Amino acid sequence: MLNTYQDLRRATLADVRAEIRAGRYAKHTAGLGAGYLQANLAIMREAAALDFMRYCQRNPKPCPLVGVSDTGNPMMTTLGDVDIRTDVPAYNIYRDGKLAGTATDIVDLWEDDFVAFALGCSFTFETALIDAGIPLWHIDNDTTVPMYRSGIETVPAGPFGGRMVVSMRAIDADQVDRARDIAARFPLAHGKPVHHGPPEEIGIKDVSRPDWGDPAPVPKGQVPVFWACGVTPQVALERAGLDLCITHKPGHMLITDVAEDAEVPVLGNGTPAIKTTESQTGSNP
Repeated sequence: MLNTYQDLRRATLADVRAEIRAGRYAKHTAGLGAGYLQANLAIMREAAALDFMRYCQRNPKPCPLVGVSDTGNPMMTTLGDVDIRTDVPAYNIYRDGKLAGTATDIVDLWEDDFVAFALGCSFTFETALIDAGIPLWHIDNDTTVPMYRSGIETVPAGPFGGRMVVSMRAIDADQVDRARDIAARFPLAHGKPVHHGPPEEIGIKDVSRPDWGDPAPVPKGQVPVFWACGVTPQVALERAGLDLCITHKPGHMLITDVAEDAEVPVLGNGTPAIKTTESQTGSNP
């Protein structure tokens, strides 16, 4: 048994997933499963699924779609050995557009007409930032990254719409361009930030008071950098007012078997997802 966050940071993906699946770990996943794509979650009835897929297609920055389940099947095999009912540390449960509770598994809530969507998460590229010498306060301090409702409107589809949610990381001023270039290599995980600098410019009045996650300081010499965030669908789901839908609890992500730098996030027949390596991008067609 792995008892602490620091233990899990050093553990294999299989061990991390086993702890989550067994309900022994129910905290944030930042810094866990290094090398693998992390994903946000949205589950709803099939009747709403096509409109939600349209919403993701129209808003690829906050909603980079990386997986969709078959109707009624909780095993998201295109993402690996994933049981969507148990493999997220904590879930939010919405009824009629209102947050009604949280759970560490949704086995008893799963229904035959449910469709699950997995959307790439910015936690995926954090290992690359750290490896490049860019520290991340929330990982060093075992907290959840701060997230905010911005003033940036998304493109609606059916009942889904609303403002974009963004996550914030304070970056040394002379490292902002480097952080942006590193994140750009991960388009399935929101890619480049949507803004850096004064938070008021994107409708955030007080950066010390996030809507989700934990506060994080922005010391002198650092710049707040904002990425599109996969909590955006939770705002859209609130607006849609569906009778029942389920998401991840912000910061508590699904860690897939897909490589963090995959170009195509689909696993099948034991074949790994395509990676965007230099040997591939530089090869002849």
